[in-house]
Amino acid sequence: MAHTVFCVKFKKDLPGLDEPPFDNDLGQKVYDNVSQEAWKMWMEHCKMLLNEYRLNPARREDQEVIVKQMEQFFFGEGSAKPKEYVPPTS
Repeated sequence: MAHTVFCVKFKKDLPGLDEPPFDNDLGQKVYDNVSQEAWKMWMEHCKMLLNEYRLNPARREDQEVIVKQMEQFFFGEGSAKPKEYVPPTS
């Protein structure tokens, strides 16, 4: 049976992730409260943050920024886009 969660982003029951994204308490919290759809939204937002702020996921300081932004995205006021961000045009 599929893992279902009450998604913190969409405020309704939706299919959850197949497994926790990290091997820690935050990973478990995401697994228990974030839907697959919301996780996809986060991944797109995270790519934008990595590019706009020129973050390197291999650097500990940049990892901390990403984790803080993820916590805000799901469990806080939301993760804001950088002031300079211009969405791509098709």
